[in-house]
Amino acid sequence: METQLWHSTTVICVRRENKVAMAGDGQVTFGDTIIKGNAVKIRRLFKDNVLAGFAGSAADAFALLEKFEVKLEEYSGDILRASVSLAKDWRMDKILRQLEAMLLVANQKSTLLISGNGNIIEPEDNIACIGSGGPYARAAAAAFLKADPNMDIKEIAKSSLEIASRICIYTNSNIVVETL
Repeated sequence: METQLWHSTTVICVRRENKVAMAGDGQVTFGDTIIKGNAVKIRRLFKDNVLAGFAGSAADAFALLEKFEVKLEEYSGDILRASVSLAKDWRMDKILRQLEAMLLVANQKSTLLISGNGNIIEPEDNIACIGSGGPYARAAAAAFLKADPNMDIKEIAKSSLEIASRICIYTNSNIVVETL
């Protein structure tokens, strides 16, 4: 069986002290064709207290965002409990198991990466990325965080995605940034 590389967007979440910024590019591709350049892949959920970004199949991601939002309501905004519940359902349900997307969620206290194989990962270095441009954005954010302790967190997220967009062909420079 041939393994296919998964190509998608780029979403980054960066935190410093009590601030968090999540940014996503706007490119939508179908195979090697750009379909749209201004998609919004970052959402505010649960009374605007949670940020969620997605990478992968748009339809799958929207289905997961809806389910995550229901879990947030069920667990009164507790993103860890909501994420665990979603990951469990995602892994166990025959239909959900087929979804090809990843979610990045954050609130004032935590950042979590949620995948369909049951993984829930909290980054130890305050940077989390998903999508094919993620490694480039992550490297840029790490450099910005180290180089300038006064650089605005929103600017770090945006600038990191801009760098990724110059390297990854599945990432563009039409960037949306949300902060908490």
